[in-house]
Amino acid sequence: MKIASIVLLLTPALWAFSNKDVPSWVEEVSSRKLPAYSGKVPAAVLLDDQHVTLDPSGSVTTVERHAIRILNQQGRKDAFVTVPYWKNRRDVKELHAWLIAPNGFQKTFDKNSVMDIGAFSEAELYVDGRARVITAENPEIGSVFAYEYTIQEKALTAQDEFYFQTHLPSLQSRYTVTLPTGWTAKAVLFNQSPLDPMVEGSTYTWELKDLPFRDAEDDSVSTAPRLAVSFLAPPGSPSVAPTFSSWGDVSRWQSSLAQGQDQVTPDISARVSQLTAGAKSDYEKLRAIGHYVQNIRYVAIEMNLQNGGGYVPHTAEVVFTKQYGDCKDKANLMRCMLKAAGLDAYTVAIFSGDKTHVRSEWPSPSQFNHMILAAKVSDSVTAPTVISSPLGRLLIFDPTDDKTPVGDLPFYEQGSYALLLAGDRGDLLRMPVTKPEANLIDVSVDATLDADGKLAVSFVNSKTGQPASTERRLQAGENPEKYKATYQRSLSDRAKGAVISNIVPEDHFDQNKFDLKIDFDSPSYGQTMQNRLLVFNPAVLAIPRFIAPPFPKDEKRMSPVVLRAALYHKTVRVKLPAGFTIDETPAAAKFESDFGKFSLSFKQEPGLLTMTEELRTEAVTLPPDQFERVKKFFDNCHGADRQNAVLVK
Repeated sequence: MKIASIVLLLTPALWAFSNKDVPSWVEEVSSRKLPAYSGKVPAAVLLDDQHVTLDPSGSVTTVERHAIRILNQQGRKDAFVTVPYWKNRRDVKELHAWLIAPNGFQKTFDKNSVMDIGAFSEAELYVDGRARVITAENPEIGSVFAYEYTIQEKALTAQDEFYFQTHLPSLQSRYTVTLPTGWTAKAVLFNQSPLDPMVEGSTYTWELKDLPFRDAEDDSVSTAPRLAVSFLAPPGSPSVAPTFSSWGDVSRWQSSLAQGQDQVTPDISARVSQLTAGAKSDYEKLRAIGHYVQNIRYVAIEMNLQNGGGYVPHTAEVVFTKQYGDCKDKANLMRCMLKAAGLDAYTVAIFSGDKTHVRSEWPSPSQFNHMILAAKVSDSVTAPTVISSPLGRLLIFDPTDDKTPVGDLPFYEQGSYALLLAGDRGDLLRMPVTKPEANLIDVSVDATLDADGKLAVSFVNSKTGQPASTERRLQAGENPEKYKATYQRSLSDRAKGAVISNIVPEDHFDQNKFDLKIDFDSPSYGQTMQNRLLVFNPAVLAIPRFIAPPFPKDEKRMSPVVLRAALYHKTVRVKLPAGFTIDETPAAAKFESDFGKFSLSFKQEPGLLTMTEELRTEAVTLPPDQFERVKKFFDNCHGADRQNAVLVK
């Protein structure tokens, strides 16, 4: 069954081997021939086989067999197996691994090769779970690493998910489930053509072969095949675990787990009164409480996982007192504090990181990995993240993201499906998508060019919305000197040898705005030619990657292209050196498509050249076959922006 991902913060195990025979299935897959892959493919999966058995008591037994061939140095890192488990719900019954060298030499990892370690990340204070790990240290290129494990657990829900692959190519990937007599399986296959299972009695098998390598592609979403299965008991028979026929069922189940966790205490009520004392409207109260909860430290404590503890927030009182919690804890606390302020709110389950992940066809709590908040607001509130719902107007907000204020939403959550947890009234809702105007990058540049080509620049970059949040994240992650160095490297893309003399960041958090003032010199920005010509690029600053991604050359796209809604406006005023006049002005440009508009114009005045540039993009997800069209559009934008002007003396 699906489990949470884990970060392991311990060193790998040393090898230990026995002379036990390698199983026949490992020998068989080791002999399989691979097609010719690109040199960037680190490893290839020879077999990924998972067999799940559900018994009438609700016990689930999973047997996993997996084998890869290592193809290059990078692929050595894929020669490991991690099996998470936790007490009283998920037990590892068996774990074995083998390594077959290119010359046929076989090694078996025995029980001394297995590390039993705590499973946690830096953001987790405690997790009620562990993991067993086997790692092959520096295996030879061409080796086959294979493993097999058996786990037994208690079903939390009568559902399961299977990912047919990660990024690696796969020769054979198979999922099998054996159900109690009379039970049936209902499945949906995402990111793949429909596939009927092979059925023998109560055993169902889905299999895919020859899956291609899926290289990480920027500005995209996952397209790996994913199987979502629901286990259905015979009519009139009780299910061994919760089943969900609608999103309302999921809302009722998950809301019941969190019932009573948002009780207002006197201390919470007093703090809310302090926070909202100067508020002139409900929206100001919402903003004050949201900012407070954002600043509570993110720390996860995962306990009682065998009984659904991963879905249950800690009480608002505990989180308020301890001043730390995870996403569901923070969302629950904020709901409690809004209730103390007389405002209604609901927690919202969402998937963070891929807005296409949650599919409406499969009602299941396991589709989510994050919790945010929906607060009821009046008609007078016009924030970009307000949506209409059967429960009224709701403002969507993520209390975990401390760089995005109330009224905005991280771009990777915008447009996705999310579940409003409101008991019987809960349902799946589409999250808001902010308009380009809400994500403004406005750049004003004043530059002076001298006769030797030196450029002195003073500019102000004002960012609003998600560009402002991105800038806050950048500034918070680096000390002032590193922050300055980051921009100096960035400026060198256009202004070689750029040296920043002054940098002043100004964060206006409540207005969701971030201003950055920079002064810099570029000693050889313009090129002198024939002792009478001076060539330079009047754009000075490159178009930000946030709005115009520089796609790689000759890339064959496999996954969709995800564009963000944003508006970029740049005005550049270049004071020309005395004695020079403009001989060639860059060509004006104007072109548009269904996903973007671009314009570029120039104005000449005595001793001054003014450039005005604007790029507007829409929040769209385009299929891979549209990649060339998208790439051409942005290549044209960058090309127009890189045109040179020629001055003559």
